[in-house]
Amino acid sequence: MHDERRRIEERVARLHTQRIKPAIHSASVPFEVAAWQAPGEPVPFDEAAAATYTPFAMDTPWGPPWGTTWFRMRGQVPAAYAGRRVEAVIDLGFVGDWPGNQAEALVHLTDGTPLKAVNPLNQYVPIADPATGGEQIDYLVEAASNPDILAGDFAAPTPLGDVRTAGDQPLYIFRRADIAVLDEQVFHLDLDIQVLYELMLELGEHDPRRHEIAHALDRAMDLLDLDDISGSATAVREALAPALAKPAHASAHVISGVGHAHIDSAWLWPIRETKRKTSRTFSNVTSLAEEYEEFVFACSQAQQYEWVRDHYPKVWARIQESVKKGQWAPVGGMWVEADGNLPGGEAVARQFIHGKRFFIEHFGIETKGVWLPDSFGYNAAYPQLAKLAGNEWFLTQKISWNQTNKFPHHTFWWEGIDGTRIFTHFPPVDTYNARFSGEEMSRAVRNYQEKGGATRSLAPFGWGDGGGGPTREIMERARRLRDLEGSPKVEVEHPDAFFAKARAEYEDAPVWVGELYLELHRATYTSQARTKQGNRRSEHKLREAELWATTAALHAPGYQYPHAHLDRLWKTVLLHQFHDILPGSSIAWVHREAEAEYARVAEELETLTAEAVAALGDGGTRVFNTSPCDRAEVVRGPGGELAYVEVPAGGSAPLEDAQPVEPVTVTGRVLDNGIVRVEVAEDGTLASVRDLRADREVLAGPGNLLRLHTDLPNYWDAWDVDKHYRNRYTDLLDADSVTVVDTDPLLGSVRVTRSFGKGSTVTQTITVRAGSARIDFETDIDWHEAEKFLKAGFPVDLRAAHTSAEIAYGHVQRPTHTNTSWEAARFEVSGHRWVHIAEPGYGVAVLNDATYGHDVTRTVREDGGTTTTVRLSLVRAPRVPDPGADQGRHRFTYALLPGASIEDAVAEGYALNLPLRVADAAGAPRPVVSVDGDGVTVEAVKLADDGSGDVVVRLYESRGGRARGVLRTGFALAGAEVTDLLERPLESADTGADGVTVELRPFQILTLRLRRAEES
Repeated sequence: MHDERRRIEERVARLHTQRIKPAIHSASVPFEVAAWQAPGEPVPFDEAAAATYTPFAMDTPWGPPWGTTWFRMRGQVPAAYAGRRVEAVIDLGFVGDWPGNQAEALVHLTDGTPLKAVNPLNQYVPIADPATGGEQIDYLVEAASNPDILAGDFAAPTPLGDVRTAGDQPLYIFRRADIAVLDEQVFHLDLDIQVLYELMLELGEHDPRRHEIAHALDRAMDLLDLDDISGSATAVREALAPALAKPAHASAHVISGVGHAHIDSAWLWPIRETKRKTSRTFSNVTSLAEEYEEFVFACSQAQQYEWVRDHYPKVWARIQESVKKGQWAPVGGMWVEADGNLPGGEAVARQFIHGKRFFIEHFGIETKGVWLPDSFGYNAAYPQLAKLAGNEWFLTQKISWNQTNKFPHHTFWWEGIDGTRIFTHFPPVDTYNARFSGEEMSRAVRNYQEKGGATRSLAPFGWGDGGGGPTREIMERARRLRDLEGSPKVEVEHPDAFFAKARAEYEDAPVWVGELYLELHRATYTSQARTKQGNRRSEHKLREAELWATTAALHAPGYQYPHAHLDRLWKTVLLHQFHDILPGSSIAWVHREAEAEYARVAEELETLTAEAVAALGDGGTRVFNTSPCDRAEVVRGPGGELAYVEVPAGGSAPLEDAQPVEPVTVTGRVLDNGIVRVEVAEDGTLASVRDLRADREVLAGPGNLLRLHTDLPNYWDAWDVDKHYRNRYTDLLDADSVTVVDTDPLLGSVRVTRSFGKGSTVTQTITVRAGSARIDFETDIDWHEAEKFLKAGFPVDLRAAHTSAEIAYGHVQRPTHTNTSWEAARFEVSGHRWVHIAEPGYGVAVLNDATYGHDVTRTVREDGGTTTTVRLSLVRAPRVPDPGADQGRHRFTYALLPGASIEDAVAEGYALNLPLRVADAAGAPRPVVSVDGDGVTVEAVKLADDGSGDVVVRLYESRGGRARGVLRTGFALAGAEVTDLLERPLESADTGADGVTVELRPFQILTLRLRRAEES
C-alpha cells in the first residue's frame, strides 16, 4: 500500500477547519443590540438595568481598558427553528483563544439572574432545547474590556497594567450577537474528527492503529457533502464510529480527569476583576454540570467562594446545589492558593485554618488535600502543616517548569523537615489547564515516571489562569477517550477518588525529602519589595496584636478580645499572599492596591495593640517584648532617651529598670562595644568586623558591599533572575559621604550615602548597640533603575559546608558547593528572617526584616582559607508586567550577627522583626505563657476561635534537634489538650503542677489548647 499519510492529513485538516467547524451553527439571526458604558468601576446589576441604552451595531469598536460596557440584546427565536437546539452566540471581538486576559462577559436575564459567561472558547448561551419557535429573548450582558497584557508575549513594557495609565481608546470590535441553531450532528462530528485526528498524529509511524485511523478518516471524508455538511454529517459519523469504538489496551494508562478552572486571585488583572471572573467561571461550570452528569469540578480558594457568596448569591446557590450532587468538589483547604515559600509559618497555618473552616461551615465538607498547582516552589514545612490541618494528599504542577533538572517522580511521598510525609502527586500531563488533546494524552503517558510501579495519573482539565474552566467540547473529548485504543483511558472523577486509588496501588512510592525547589521564577523572592515588606510587617503585627489582646483579655476587666476584627485582618493578609501578589508578578494596579492595603492593616493593628496595652492598667512607662525570647536590648524612651532594658519573652519590664552595660566607643569610623569592633572604610564598606569574644576577624573582604547587576532574564522579567546576571555588575564604592552620626554610650552609628545609576541614592546607617553583637544596616533607597538587581554581600572567613535558612516553622540546609546540577540550579534561594553559615565552633548569621531572596557562594583564597559569601537581594527593577516595579523609596533593615549559633539567629531574627514596644500607662501582668527548655519556641498566642475563652498556643522546635521543656501559664490552668491546627482535640497534654510538659522532635509543631480555671 502506498504511503498517503500526508495527503490524508492535509485533507482532513482543511475540511475540518474550513467546512465542518463553520457549520456547527447552521442558521442564525442577529440580536437587536444596544449599549451603555458604565462610568468608572463596575456597577451593580440594578444600576445597569435602569440605565439608558443606545443602539449598537456589529463591527463597532467598544471597551476602553478596564471598562465595563453593558449590552442589551433582544430577539425572537424564528418559527423555523422549532424542534432544534437554539443558542445565543456572542463574539465580543476575542483575541486568540485564551479566555483569561481579554474581553469577557456575563449574560443575565432581566431579573438579574446570571445565566452563563462568554469567552473565546465558550461563546454560546443556551436558549432552548428543543425550541418551540417564537421565544422572546431579552438579555443584559455585562462585558469587561480587560486589556491583553500578554500581547507581545511579555517582550516589552505596557502601560495597560493600571487603569491610571491605560488610556481610554476602545480595545475590541464586537463581531457577533446571534440567535443560532446548534447542529448537533455537526457538533459531534467536529469532536469525533478532533479526537481521532489528534490521536493519529501521536501514534508511531509503524503503529497499525495510526494507519487504520488515517484511512477511516479518508473514507469518511468521501461521504462529506460539501454542499450539505449538515445533511451528510450523520453518515460521516457512522463511518467513523468503528474507529471510535475500539477499546483501549488492558494495560493502558488511566488518567483521572478533574474539572478545574485556575483563577488567579490577581495577576494581569486587579482583585476587583477576579471577583467578576469567579462569577463568570462558576456560572459556566454549574451550567455544564446540568448537561453532563458525570462532570466533577474541583475548586479551591475559599476567598473566591466568599466573593461569590457575597456578590452573586444566585450563583452561590447553584454552587451549593452542585456540591450536594457531588459534581462540585471543594479542594485545597486554603484561603487562597498562596505562594509556597514566602508566607511565614503561622500564616500558612492560618491559610489552612480559614480555608478548611469555610468549607466545613458552608458545605459540611472537610477537604482532604492540598491543591497548589501553580506556586513557585514549596517550602519543606508543608507536609507537617498539611497533615496537622487534616490533609491526606498534596498536589502540585509547577515543578514541571524546572529550567535545569527534570523532577524524578510524579507520585511520591513528600517528607518535610520534621519527618512528616504526605502522599503527593505531580500530574505528568504537565499542565493544570488540560483539554484532553491528543498531544496532552500522549505526553502524560510518555512523561510518567512511575511506569512499572503505578498505572494512573491525574489531569486537571479546563481553561485557566484567568478562569474559564471546562467546556462542553472538553467533556465530549473525555467521553470519547474513556476507552479508546491507542490512548490512555480517561475517567472523570473526584480528586479524592484518584488519590485513594493511586495510594492503594503505590503505597511504597519513592520518597522526596526537603523542599520542592522550583528551578525557575527565582526573582519572585525579591520583586516588588514593598509588597513583600508589607506582608512581613503584617505577619508580625498580627502576632503582636494577638499576644497583647490575649494578655488584656486575661488581665484587664471589661476588655473584649477583638475576634472579628483580627479575623478580617488575617483574611486580608492571607489574600495578598496569593501566588501572583506576594511574589511580585502582577500588574502595577495589583501592587499599588496591595501597598495601600498593607498600610491600612498596619494602622488598624497598631490601634488594636495600643488599645490592648492601654487596657492593662496604670503602671508607668513599660517595655513590651512580643518575641518568644528573653531580650536585653537598647530601647528609646518616649522622650528620645536611650536605656538598656531586660525584658522577658512575651512580657514587659519598666523602662526605669535600665541595666548597666559596657558602653559603645566611637573612634573615627571605628565602633566598639566590647563584643564586636567594626571599622568602616573610607568608601563606606566594612573594612573589619572583629569578634572580640572569639578573638577572630569575621570578614574576608569588604563587608556590606553593594553590587549593582545588570538583570535581564530570558523571558519572565518579574519572575526570573537567570544565572548570567552575575556576569555584569558595578560595585558601589563611591560614597557621597561617610559620617559618624551617633556617639551615645549606648549606641554608635556611621551613615553612608551613595548616589548611582539613573539618579538613585542609598543611605545606610550602620549601628552598633551596647550589649549586642548585632550590626544593623538601616537602609533607605531611592530607586530609579531599570533592569537592575541590587545585592548586599558579606564575605565571611568561614568554611561552611552548607547554609541554614529560616523557612516556615524551622530552617532548611542547602549545600554551598555545586557538585551536581541540582545544587548549581539553586543559585538564588529564599529564606525568611535569617540565613546562617558555620564551621565547627563558629557561625555567622545575616538577618533581615523585609526581604527573602539571597545567594551563598564559596571560594578558596590563595592563603588556603575559605571565603563564604552571603548576599542579600535588596531590590530589583523588572519592567514587565509592571514597568514601574520597585521604583521609588524603600526603607528596611538588615543585620550581620557574628559569633551566632542557630539559637542566636532565631532569637535575633525575631528581635529585628519585632521591635520592643515602649508604652505609657501599662501594668505588669505575667506573660500569658513562658517556656523553660532550649529550642521550644512559641510562635502564636491567641484566644480560641470558638469564643470559649480558652488560650491557644502554637509552638515548635526551632533548632533542628530534640527538645523538652515546660510551658508555664500566667493564669490558673484547669487543663490542656493537644489539638490540630483547627483547634480540635487530638490528645490530652502532659499537665502537672508546674505547667504543661512538652517533648518535641526536630521542627515539630505543637498546638496546645489551655483551659482557664474558674476565678475564685
